[in-house]
Amino acid sequence: MQTDSQTHMPDDISLSVRHLIKNFTVGGRWYSNKNEQIVSAVADISFDIRRGTTMGLVGESGCGKSTTARCILRLIDPTSGSVLFRANGNSEKIIDVMAESPEELRQLRQNMQIVFQDPFASLNPRMTVGTTIEELLIVNTNMDRANRANRVLELLDLVGLESIHAKRFPHEFSGGQRQRIGVARALALNPSFVVCDEPVSALDVSIQAQVLNLLSDLQENFGLTYLFITHDLAVVRQICDDVAVMYLGKIVERSPVEKLFAEPMHPYTQALVSAAPIPNPSRQRDRTRILLEGDVPSPINPPSGCRFQSRCSIGRTEQKCLEIEPPLTDVDGTHCVACHFPAVRSVI
Repeated sequence: MQTDSQTHMPDDISLSVRHLIKNFTVGGRWYSNKNEQIVSAVADISFDIRRGTTMGLVGESGCGKSTTARCILRLIDPTSGSVLFRANGNSEKIIDVMAESPEELRQLRQNMQIVFQDPFASLNPRMTVGTTIEELLIVNTNMDRANRANRVLELLDLVGLESIHAKRFPHEFSGGQRQRIGVARALALNPSFVVCDEPVSALDVSIQAQVLNLLSDLQENFGLTYLFITHDLAVVRQICDDVAVMYLGKIVERSPVEKLFAEPMHPYTQALVSAAPIPNPSRQRDRTRILLEGDVPSPINPPSGCRFQSRCSIGRTEQKCLEIEPPLTDVDGTHCVACHFPAVRSVI
């Protein structure tokens, strides 16, 4: 479904998310809603991803990163919010993802794909690799069998695998090879936007580098736009152009990646950056690690005011932090932070 031409979306933006909210209901019984509680998994977030770039979405487990990605792709429906998508980079065709019918959504997903975290769980163990990839072509294209077979071999070659691998089953591959198969499947229908949901977190460090280099090469060759979800800031620094930091369902800081490392302004971001190792032993020894006290509050009952207040040395005592939730405020045109007392602190 194409939106009308009055919808505003800058030409260099591939994906625009506005006021995305996702609540889940927990508790209660099938016969009664008594004792039901609301979990605020994604709590009103907004961001843009520039065409042909990689935006990192960072945060600890349970902060809402993967839920955000699944809402964007409509693998689950959000509670509210809007997602505008520029299909195939066509400046005249801006799609309102949330307004798509099931049939329109099926067609749209040819242009929006995902690489999952667990490369083994995301592949059918009873299907060969070739059949797994070919299945997408059967459902979504009019290719004949010969062209489908050629396309499968072309995709395997693209991700560094051989034609003989098409006849093998997932359990016959290493973790890195399985993730390459996941990438090949995601690229089968020539998408322009790919969600990478922690695609290297289950892999050895040496294999991680190979997969990240593959993703970078594919982006350069095909002009892909990535939303890269991870908890590893070292990975973010290697592959991302921009980064948004999430905490308890909220984006607390967003900026170009090098600026985030050089000038983190939110105390949570500063703690994350201080924990990321750097490849310089002398500088690593001289760094001061910022240790956060306490645990992440429950998303069922988040604190009033700033959600980070209970783990922040300032927020625990400042009345403003205890009572008023800080908005995500633009600091200098490229750097946004949600903090009442933002301050640059070098932690590199």
